[in-house]
Amino acid sequence: MTLVDSRAAISIGPFRTVPNYITAVRTVAAVTVGIAALVAGSVLLMALSYGLYWFGDVLDGWIARRLGQETRAGAVLDIVSDRACTAVLGAGLVSLVPDVAVVAVVFLLSFLVLDTMLSLAFLCWPVLSPNYFHLVDRRVWVLNWSPLAKVVNTAGVVGAIAFGEYQLALAVAVAVVAVKLWSVAAVARLLDRKDRA
Repeated sequence: MTLVDSRAAISIGPFRTVPNYITAVRTVAAVTVGIAALVAGSVLLMALSYGLYWFGDVLDGWIARRLGQETRAGAVLDIVSDRACTAVLGAGLVSLVPDVAVVAVVFLLSFLVLDTMLSLAFLCWPVLSPNYFHLVDRRVWVLNWSPLAKVVNTAGVVGAIAFGEYQLALAVAVAVVAVKLWSVAAVARLLDRKDRA
């Protein structure tokens, strides 16, 4: 039986909230600095761009929970903004460090396609965001949106690249693709069930 958060069924908005403003600002800042890094050929600016994105992404979620301003609209904005930042940062990284091109292709396709589909799947159930997907399927949540999964899925690849371990980064990216493919299949099975919420 699927358990859901009844608040989510009616909590689509509001849209003008503190965390959504933070999401908008961090996205504009990270994308702007990322493009500047790309134009200038600066690894330092690219690192700053990633820092802005990461810090803002952590901050908007923390503020949303702290102020009780989590909404489905905010979750979608956050998901879309993450993809905008990651696409710019990935393109910039490949431009600055061409040796990571294969890793970037695997990671970006996984994040921009598979993870986007998975992250937006929460909209098929009355839950506030992917952070609450454990109410639908705990295994999928543990592998994708638990605090540990959020860190490992991205930081594993980024950390290996930062240390110049491109083969390790590729191995982590391929492992993430495998997890995402399993998760997509699991969510598809949930969607096929006639008795879903």
